[in-house]
Formats: sequence, C-alpha cells, structure tokens
Amino acid sequence: MPGYMRHCRHCGKLIPPDSAACPLCGKVRPLEPPRCPKCRSSIEAGWMRCAACGASLRVKCPACGQETFFGDYCDLCQAPLTVICPNKKCRTEQPPGEKCIKCDKKLK
Repeated sequence: MPGYMRHCRHCGKLIPPDSAACPLCGKVRPLEPPRCPKCRSSIEAGWMRCAACGASLRVKCPACGQETFFGDYCDLCQAPLTVICPNKKCRTEQPPGEKCIKCDKKLK
C-alpha cells in the first residue's frame, strides 16, 4: 500500500513519501527537515543560531556572495548551497563551512 502524499518543504506541493527530490520543483531533500551543520539537530528557516549547540546558521552563498540561512538553497538567489573541497584528492561536494567534512582541509 503506498504511503500518503506529503508536502515538499520547498514548494509546498504534495509529493510521494519516498521522494529524494521534489518531482515538481526539482529541489533535493524535500521531506527532510534542515539540520544543524555542527550537531545535526533539527533547525528551522530563519534561525540565527542552533538551539541545541549555538552554532551560527548563517553562511555566505557561494553563488551570489550574500549571507543566507544554512539550508539546501540560498534564500536570495535559490542557488544550491554547496562547495567543492579544494583538495585535489578529495573534491567532496558539501555544504559551505570552515573545513571539509571528509579530509578536514580549510574551505575557501
């Protein structure tokens, strides 16, 4: 029996409950709540700091250069909030932050 349709957190439209990307707006992780980059606690759009660990939830968008909420997409230009590790042996695509989540090299 298929599950109930659920709302995409990005566009609000009803989508299948097992969607990895919204089939309507195309954005990733449409059903998962955003998580703190430091402690992985649930966070909400617009928060300045994580309620659990106090980490800043504001990052600089790699596309437009403006400060935005730490989520999957920039609040201002809608570009994906991902950077690629500068380490030639690593090249991990990840959310912007201080250091690479895989090799610990400083990100630009």
